[in-house]
Amino acid sequence: MSLINVEQLADRLGDPTVRIVDTRWYLADLGQGRREYDASHIPGALFLDVEDDLSTPGTGPGRHPLPDWSHFTDLLGARGIGNQHQVVVYDTADGSIAARLWWMLRRLGHDAVSVLDGGWAAWIASGYPTEQEKHSLPATVFTGSLRAGGWIDRDGLRAVLGTVALLDARAPERYEGIIEPVDPIAGHIPTARGAFHGGNVTEDGHFKTAAELRARFIDLGVDLATPAVTYCGSGVTSCHNILAMHLAGLPEPLLYPGSWSDWSTERYPVATGPEPGEVPT
Repeated sequence: MSLINVEQLADRLGDPTVRIVDTRWYLADLGQGRREYDASHIPGALFLDVEDDLSTPGTGPGRHPLPDWSHFTDLLGARGIGNQHQVVVYDTADGSIAARLWWMLRRLGHDAVSVLDGGWAAWIASGYPTEQEKHSLPATVFTGSLRAGGWIDRDGLRAVLGTVALLDARAPERYEGIIEPVDPIAGHIPTARGAFHGGNVTEDGHFKTAAELRARFIDLGVDLATPAVTYCGSGVTSCHNILAMHLAGLPEPLLYPGSWSDWSTERYPVATGPEPGEVPT
């Protein structure tokens, strides 16, 4: 079960087989998520940080490169997350940050991971309890079994442009190149279609139905015969499209972890405007 609602989670508070993980994170203020966790969080929740725990900044490619998998499994075990646990992940961004941990755990063969539908906002709106206590759980062992595939690098992607359904999960203004608040060049990878992750959820931040999600991605050029790749600014929110396609019953796309932060830094071909653009020569 890749999605869990607040009622289901509330019923399992205190369950020793469940590990709740808070992944709140904000591009404009990298420390805000941890401060919010310190102020209030779902009872029993641990905090894992995009910057420090779910990536290894400074090693490349891109702003949030995937961590060394053996180090990551050691981290999970040290924080009290083992192979025996059902993991529930939440954020304040419609699941677009939580989906990064969901994707990483599943790449390690741990399918017992769910994203909280509606996230922190849904939990608060439902009137469920919160706490300030920080948790240090007994260390355990997490043994990952890395699944083959699942992602693609910069040169691998460039070689298949035009033969894959390429999805850009960033906001439309960044996709079109109207603004670029972080990376050196504005625009998108040629042939990519704008597939803003916010289009996967309703106005109140809950995932759309499987039928609605399936229709959305088919409209974006996804089909059962053509491989798909998704990217964003740095390989975080693009995981939301992977989760959405999984919920829709579609084949999961490959993740380009370096994403725009890698592609634009290397000065690879760029397209701007609302159209995907042509395969670069």
